[in-house]
Amino acid sequence: MFFRALAVSFALLVVVAAAEAQPNVLIITVDDMSADSIGSYGCPIDNISPHMDGLVRSGLRFQFAHVQVGNCMPGRNVMWSGLYPHNNEVEGFYQVRQPKHKHLVDLMKQAGYFTAIMGKTTHSTPYHPYPWDAILDAAVDGSSYDKKNPSHFGEATARGIAAAVKAKKPFCLMLNVSDPHKPFFSGEGDKNQPSMIIDTDDVPVPGFLFDDPVVRQELALYYSSVSRADDCVGQILDSLKKSGAEDNTVVVFLSDHGMPLPFAKTQLYHHSTHTPLAIRWPGTTKPNTIDAQHMVSAVDLTPTILEIVGADVPKLDGRSFAPLLQGESQQRRDFVVKEYNENSGRSRDPIRAVQTKKYLYLANAWSNGTRVFATATTGTQTFKRMADLAKSETYLAGRLAMYKYRVPEEFYDIEHDPDCLHNLIDSPAHQKMIEQQRQRLLQWMKQTNDHMLECFREFDDPDARESYVLAWEMKAAARKKNNARSKTPPQKTKIFTITLPKPVTAATKVKYVVNYDLPKALGTQGITITLKQGKNAEQVDRKKAEIQGRGQLVVEFDIPSNPKDGRVSFATWVGSEFSKNIQYYHTDAIPVKYLDD
Repeated sequence: MFFRALAVSFALLVVVAAAEAQPNVLIITVDDMSADSIGSYGCPIDNISPHMDGLVRSGLRFQFAHVQVGNCMPGRNVMWSGLYPHNNEVEGFYQVRQPKHKHLVDLMKQAGYFTAIMGKTTHSTPYHPYPWDAILDAAVDGSSYDKKNPSHFGEATARGIAAAVKAKKPFCLMLNVSDPHKPFFSGEGDKNQPSMIIDTDDVPVPGFLFDDPVVRQELALYYSSVSRADDCVGQILDSLKKSGAEDNTVVVFLSDHGMPLPFAKTQLYHHSTHTPLAIRWPGTTKPNTIDAQHMVSAVDLTPTILEIVGADVPKLDGRSFAPLLQGESQQRRDFVVKEYNENSGRSRDPIRAVQTKKYLYLANAWSNGTRVFATATTGTQTFKRMADLAKSETYLAGRLAMYKYRVPEEFYDIEHDPDCLHNLIDSPAHQKMIEQQRQRLLQWMKQTNDHMLECFREFDDPDARESYVLAWEMKAAARKKNNARSKTPPQKTKIFTITLPKPVTAATKVKYVVNYDLPKALGTQGITITLKQGKNAEQVDRKKAEIQGRGQLVVEFDIPSNPKDGRVSFATWVGSEFSKNIQYYHTDAIPVKYLDD
C-alpha cells in the first residue's frame, strides 16, 4: 500500500512538473482598432491607453506587423489556423462545418492545454460551437457577459484560469474585447463609461479621412471606446496578476484590423491591416524592446505560439517568428501578403496586396468602373458626411469615387504616404518596384494555390477579371441560398410583424415599421434591421435598437439614389446574436421607383 501510494504521489508530481514546464498562453485581442490609436504606437492623446501601453512595453513589440484581412471572421480564422483564407476556406462570414485543418484549439488541446474563450466566439473558429474546454460568454448565473463591460472581462479571465487549475493543465485563454467596434460609446447614458471621454477638439483626424465636425464627433466616440477597450485589458491583466500565474504566462496582444471608418475597415490599405502586435514571454523577451527590422503577420501567430509552448507544428502557410522573440534574426521577412474576398453580406470583392516597409501594391479584381465595393463602413456618419459634401467639394468627390469604385491596381509609397492618398500605379519612376510586387504576388499565388492565380496572370484583361469575379459571386450566392435553406435558425416564436414602406423611391427616406409583442419572459431584446440592395442582397445600412413588451418601432432608412439592380430588401431579426435569434424575416426584393418615373 505504501509503495502504491508513493507511486501515485510521484506520478502526480510528474504531471504538475510537466504542467509547470509549459508556459500558459493568454491571447488578448481588441476589435476594430487601428495600431496608431494607442500611445505606444503613436496616438497623440495623452494617457488614452495606459494598460495596453504597459503591456506593449513589457515585452517585444513589432513595428511592422500586419493582419491579412480587413474584416473580422476571415481575419481571425487566419490568425488561429495559420492558413490564408483560400486555404482555410473561411473567406467570409459563414460556417465551415468540416474544416480540413486543425485549429489552434485542437493543437493546444493535443499539447495538453486547457482552452477557453470569451468574446468573438462565433467569429474565431470555422464553425460554432467549437470544442473549446470552456466558453466564457456567460456568467455563473447564466446571464450573458457584456462584451463592453471591463469587470466582466476580469471575471471571465479569473474563471478561465481557475478552471485550468482545476483541470490540472496549463491554460490557453483567448479574451476578445469588443471595443472599439461599433456601437461606440454613446455618451452619458451609456452604462459602460470609459476611464477617459475624448473631446472632439482633442481627436487626431487620420489623413485618410477629412476634418469636419461630424467626423470629429464620430472619432471622439471611437477614441472614447478605445479608452474603454483599455479598461477591459486592464481588468484582464489584473486578474492574471492576482492568479499568481503572470510569471509563467506568455501574453499575446493585437487588434484584428483597423478602425471601423471609411478607408480602414473592410479594406487592405496600410491602416486597415497595421496591427499593434506585442508579445511578453517571461524570461525570454526583454521589456520595452521594438522589432523594427522584420515584417510579421497574422498568419504567423499559430505556428509561433505552438513553437513557444513546445508543441508539434503542422505544415502551415504561416511561419513561426519565435526566434525573433529570442533575439535572433530571420531571413525572408521583407514583405507580407494580404487577402480579401467577401464581406458579411456575402458580397464578393476579391483583393490581393503585397506590402513592404516602404510600398503597398493592391490588385482589385472586382473593380470594373461600375461595381460598388461593399464595405462595412457605409453606415457610418463619416461616410454619410463624405457622400453629402462630395456633391459640392471636388476633393471629396474624388475620394468618394475611389471609395466606391476604386481602380484595378493601386501602388503607394507607405513611407511618405501611409494614408494611401496618392496612387502611383502610373508613375514612371516606380514601374520597376511595381513589377517586383506583381511578381512577388504571382509567386505567392502559385505557392499557396490561390484561386485568383489565373485571373492575375491575365490581369490586364478586363474580361478575364470580370469572368473570375462573376464565377465567385455565383458560388457565394449559391452558398447563401443553401445556408438559408439548411442553416437559418427556425422561427421558434413569432414576436413581430412588419409594415413595408410604399412606395420605395430612390434618393428618399422611407419608414420601416415593426410591430412587436414580446412575452414577458423574454425581457428586453435587441432588434437588428438591415437595408439591402440588389439581387444578391448587399448590405446598405443597418439599424439596431432594443424592444420590450408590446409596441411599435419605426426606423428610417435613406434609399440609395441608384440602388443595385433597381431593387432593395429588408432583413429583421431579434436576439442577442443572429445564430441564436428568436425570429428572423427577410422581405422579398422590392422594385425601387425613381423620382422621374
